[in-house]
Amino acid sequence: MELVLTRYVREPNSFTLDFYLRHQGYDALRKALAMKPDEVIDLVKASGLRGRGGAGFPTGMKWGFIPKDPSTPKYIACNADESEPGTFKDHVLMERNPHLVFEGCAIGCYAIGAKVAYIYIRGEFYHVQHVLEQQLDAAYKAGYLGKNILGTGFDCDIYVHRGAGAYEAGEETALLESLEGKRAQPRIKPPFPAISGLYNCPTAVNNVETLCNVPPLLLNGVEWYQGLGLEKNTGPKLYCVSGHVERPGVYEATMKTTLKELVYDYGGGIRGGRQLKAVIPGGSSVPILMPDQLDIPASFDHIAQAGSMLGSAAIMVMDDTTCMVWLAENLMHFYKHESCGKCTPCREGTDWLLKLIARIERGEGRERDIDLITTVANNIGGKTLCPFGDAAVAPALTTVKHFRHEYEAHIREGRCTLPAEWRAGGTH
Repeated sequence: MELVLTRYVREPNSFTLDFYLRHQGYDALRKALAMKPDEVIDLVKASGLRGRGGAGFPTGMKWGFIPKDPSTPKYIACNADESEPGTFKDHVLMERNPHLVFEGCAIGCYAIGAKVAYIYIRGEFYHVQHVLEQQLDAAYKAGYLGKNILGTGFDCDIYVHRGAGAYEAGEETALLESLEGKRAQPRIKPPFPAISGLYNCPTAVNNVETLCNVPPLLLNGVEWYQGLGLEKNTGPKLYCVSGHVERPGVYEATMKTTLKELVYDYGGGIRGGRQLKAVIPGGSSVPILMPDQLDIPASFDHIAQAGSMLGSAAIMVMDDTTCMVWLAENLMHFYKHESCGKCTPCREGTDWLLKLIARIERGEGRERDIDLITTVANNIGGKTLCPFGDAAVAPALTTVKHFRHEYEAHIREGRCTLPAEWRAGGTH
């Protein structure tokens, strides 16, 4: 396919306003401002654009939930936290094509009747903050942001807010709490952000990649956009391929592309010609898929039918040198550390899961520990205010499901049974 979102990211100075304007920059904003706000929303609805942050919720529907009352302030919150392990697509867009992000934010604001957008970047993205703020200044000076944009009477301000580096801030209501200067902890829903979001005002929370899809959609039309993907899985998509592949990186494709193509064609296949052992298709928080499950389109719906989730489209590839007990321990350490602590099942349960898995990994496990892992995990998943609990237990549940024999071997032998040279090579 012809690249859309990343077409110019490798070009020199692709992040500058001058470069952006030479390649149809802000033409979509001009087109949107010549339409009625509801017409913009209807176009996004018709396109089938789904949120690229993980949940895959229809963007036009989310915008349509925002009340029309003109007396109530409204906001766009651009979720640039990108905290999911294995995900590194949004920071490429912000660093190399920031004006596409700004244009998407401005169009979103116009569509829902907002005048302010916040780009919430994670605390570690310090270098990205400088690029965003420098280019925001250029956009303001050129009249593409601020008061009376392009002489249309539309006002729009965009602010960059750098968080403190918390995984939980990727959840939309925790992000809003952080924006308000509070701890990044989830809110009880309902009310949903579309009704009571930032400062208790209607707010649309959209991922960076989602908003970057809006300008090319407006420029090229619904039929073009739908033609790039599958039914209900339309448009261009960014995939982060990492782990044991020859060419890890960010790749743009459509959701017609199969997981196998992303691993073997885009990613160059398994490193050193080794055997593929497992793939996590949507970041560390989704269930594992096995090698015989990869010949399916990398779409929201097809991966869900296979028993996992596309999530943030972070495809983590593991070869046959990977100890799955070690993998579970490694990921559980992350989730235990990143739990915001608000919900007891998550706060206490992640610690217990980590202790159980670590005990087995050390060679001190007991046979009953394997079933106890499942019991503890089932008392976390679905019992928390936000999806963090489900995310935290996914590594434990799916490694036990597919690789129970490795847990049993650790307990039986009192150690990992993979060859020592593999472990010495970095697997452990």
